[in-house]
Amino acid sequence: MNRRRFLALSTGALAAGALATTVGLAAAPAATGPLNAAAFKAARRYARTRFGRIAYVERGRGAAALFLHGFPLNSFQWRGAIERLAPYRRCVAPDFMGLGHTEVAEGQSVAPDAQVEMLLALMDRLSIERADLIASDSGGAVAQLLLARHPERVRSLLLTNCDTEIECPPAAMLPVIALSREGKFVDQWLAPWHADHALARSPDGIGGMCYLDPSHPSDEAIDSYFSPLVASAQSKARVHAYAVALDHNVLEGVGAALKRSTAPVRVVWGMGDTIFSPAGAEHLERSFGRYQGTRRLEGSKLFWPEERPDVIAEEALRLWDAA
Repeated sequence: MNRRRFLALSTGALAAGALATTVGLAAAPAATGPLNAAAFKAARRYARTRFGRIAYVERGRGAAALFLHGFPLNSFQWRGAIERLAPYRRCVAPDFMGLGHTEVAEGQSVAPDAQVEMLLALMDRLSIERADLIASDSGGAVAQLLLARHPERVRSLLLTNCDTEIECPPAAMLPVIALSREGKFVDQWLAPWHADHALARSPDGIGGMCYLDPSHPSDEAIDSYFSPLVASAQSKARVHAYAVALDHNVLEGVGAALKRSTAPVRVVWGMGDTIFSPAGAEHLERSFGRYQGTRRLEGSKLFWPEERPDVIAEEALRLWDAA
């Protein structure tokens, strides 16, 4: 890592600096400005593709980094990481089809295979030849498919807790898929969380399931994630279609292609996750041709990247130096 980057990193948050002391680096550069919900909305743009109008937020310049969010979130998940990494990359965070603010074309599939093709179309539309990928949860499955099928478009891959070939979908996702097949998931889970933020943060809500810090997700995050999903019968149907499309192992047979890949890959895994097991992290350690190691975060759950953006920034910069 060059001296200028190290000095920039050393201006990161105090908590991140304390964490990074164990690895000899500060964790993140100074942010280019806060990306709260209002700023994120103001920054949102739309790219017209055959898949629909793809919503995305972009900040920074230079080589591109593509941020792939989890379910049932959207690109707002990556606001903290984007603040920290925009000085080093052109950070592009799209909303997947069926989630967030992307306007899906009539009759368009929202399955992982289609999401891969949508990302390629978005990259072409934005003149991105290759990108560093950062991906979480079901976004990690899409990232692996993209790397396996189009390795020339991927410069590096940073994965957090996500689907793997041996755990796709995870058992915890099966009730969500079943309710989605009946058209009930949004009304029975997401709508109550949207209406009652305390419930959303409770042990029985998305907070208790997927976050370590009981103050997460914040009020503005809950509104940002769920408002577009509960807005109409059509938006609910697309959420359900997204979930139902995960009912089979979309990563089956991907192993050989991942092993042939030459892009550097690093994994950061929250060990308190109750959705994806530690076996997933162990599997990923054997999966890539240029594997760069795994960092385990004790206690952290599925959506830890939202709580610990300094860790994402630190690990991304380390990985990018290896690319």
